Amino acid sequence: MPDKYIDLQSISDLHKLVKYSPPKHPLISVIDHADFYEKRPREDAFYRFGFYTISCKKFEGVLKYGKGYYDFNEGSLMFTAPGQVIAPGPDVIVDEGWALFIHPDLIHGTDLGKKIHQYSFFNYEANEALHISEEEKLTIKDCVAKIEREYSQNIDKHSQGLIVSNIELLLNYCNRFYDRQFYTRAKVNSDVVQQFEKLLKDYFSQDNLIETGLPNVKYFASRLNLSPNYLSDLLNKFTGKTTQEHIHLELIDKAKSLLWGTNNSISEIAYGLGFEHPSHFTKIFKSKTGKSPSEYRHLN
Repeated sequence: MPDKYIDLQSISDLHKLVKYSPPKHPLISVIDHADFYEKRPREDAFYRFGFYTISCKKFEGVLKYGKGYYDFNEGSLMFTAPGQVIAPGPDVIVDEGWALFIHPDLIHGTDLGKKIHQYSFFNYEANEALHISEEEKLTIKDCVAKIEREYSQNIDKHSQGLIVSNIELLLNYCNRFYDRQFYTRAKVNSDVVQQFEKLLKDYFSQDNLIETGLPNVKYFASRLNLSPNYLSDLLNKFTGKTTQEHIHLELIDKAKSLLWGTNNSISEIAYGLGFEHPSHFTKIFKSKTGKSPSEYRHLN
């Protein structure tokens, strides 16, 4: 495993790494993947980018990304947010591809900057990459070409707005294509939903929740070998509810049975469900049912 980190915090640093001429725009650039993998230092190292990246890749070899290794033997789109780390193996051979690097300062203060977190695929794992058809690849490439053409011209007062608008268009297409991917893999995803539901019920059937505490999204994602964002998006597409909403619904169902089926106090029930503070339990219960636990208990 690499023990060296190479931090690239500016577009200029990136260009120097791959022996490119100075960037035409200080906050955005498109780089050919062959250049990156051929001209980067031939050492086993982690790369930590200070940018948003959108990569279209087709290469031979294994890439370490996040928690595991991923074999990109097909054309895929992969997204990373600033601060994420990748480690291409020293023997990776790139067949084709490009990467769009977007410095956060470019979108700072824009509408896109305010909602960039909504594009949750920037925090997916590599094995959750977007696999696109040839037609979709052309659509994506057209957006990237417009961005590249715009930042390559003389920069004027319209440049940032046009560049950012085309980035947003690109991300919206990616949202559409991810939706398509969720549904075309319906059988696999349905299995994941069933596995999640079983894990959820098994967790709340424990008698030691007071020791284990409430489960979080990361717990279920790790058990299913998925990223938290991908799991929530998948569940939302197939059930209309996020992972957190499913957790709360299962929690409320168990709480209802305890309120009606036992004489335990509200505090005892809260602690037994894994809450550190009964007030937190009361707040969640009321937000989901419209009534406090005490009010609910006395309905019957």
